[in-house]
Amino acid sequence: MFIDKACGEELISFYRECIRTRSYSDEEGDIARLAVAKMKELGFDEAYIDPAGNAVGRVGTGSRTVNFDSHMDTVRVNDGELWDAPPFSADIKDGFVYGRGAADMKGGLAASVFAAALAKKRGWLDGKTVWVTGTVCEEYCDGVGLAHFYRDSGVKPDFCVICEPSDNVITLGHTGKVQARVTTAGVSAHASAPEKGVNAVYAMADIIKRVDELNARLQAAPGAGTIVLSDISCVSASLNAVPDKCEIYLDRRLRPGETTEQVRGELDALVAGVSGAAWEPGTLRRKSWTGAELVYEPCHDPWKISPDHPLTAACRSAFSDVFGAEPEKYGFWDFGTNAVAPIGMGVPCIGFGPGDCKLAHMRNERCRPEQVVDACGFYAALTKRL
Repeated sequence: MFIDKACGEELISFYRECIRTRSYSDEEGDIARLAVAKMKELGFDEAYIDPAGNAVGRVGTGSRTVNFDSHMDTVRVNDGELWDAPPFSADIKDGFVYGRGAADMKGGLAASVFAAALAKKRGWLDGKTVWVTGTVCEEYCDGVGLAHFYRDSGVKPDFCVICEPSDNVITLGHTGKVQARVTTAGVSAHASAPEKGVNAVYAMADIIKRVDELNARLQAAPGAGTIVLSDISCVSASLNAVPDKCEIYLDRRLRPGETTEQVRGELDALVAGVSGAAWEPGTLRRKSWTGAELVYEPCHDPWKISPDHPLTAACRSAFSDVFGAEPEKYGFWDFGTNAVAPIGMGVPCIGFGPGDCKLAHMRNERCRPEQVVDACGFYAALTKRL
């Protein structure tokens, strides 16, 4: 066994404590303090909360640098009474730990904290520095919290491992994303005389039909992307008036081979010929729990690391160290992650984490605790191999 029983039990205890510590986006203060306290307890060389509210820990002082990143925030729970176990109980049922964040992604966070301490204890840090980050607001702002850490610390790692759930499968990349706001402008009029106005919602209806048709065309091609209308609103002078503004929010996911430039053309076509229609990037602005301004520009191409890259080769060796065999397959996430920050800096990046990503954001989110222990072993073994 790569990790002894006592260490594994301590790790799972911390993992469950993380689940019990509610950490919705922009409310991560309690778990940040919990993570930093555990880093200090485990003998990290440095552990602190940075200006954006990220939990940051370091072991080692070598020139070769690796960053293990996990986001601390979770989506909200609006149906807790319907769960098989209370969503912040971290109860163990049928071999699974239940709770919000059990898969997405407090297992990766806990495993990476313990793995760095284990690598230090076993003397595997010669020539290396390991940074462990627990980042904020990933659920809204992919990569922004991690980018704040890189900017504020001056760290540019040689390698980055994203600890998102992958069922402990080495994951080589993920889809791209473009989010956009589309607006239509009309003319307000009294509801008793609609002919004197221009209804912005009716104009938007034509665009919505085009969105649905575009998605159907995309889905007709094997492995192609998707586009979804994820929000809609309108503005009118009153409930007795013709709406003079309508807005929709679109989420376009890009598969390998698709580009953000291609999507810009699609968006142009969606509004073409519709009077008063326009689109703009779906920029999001948030404030972290420390008050830091987070600005997210959701426009990312897909990425994939080569199976022959030195980081991938080191992951294969680490996998064999822990599981006793070469990996049978590689994964590819169909969602976005914080990887967009290191990828944007030219840093080689790969994914690996405990839990089934398809259970993320769902009722009865859960993960097998042994996966968390194995992930910890993998991260420690990878540190040794890099």
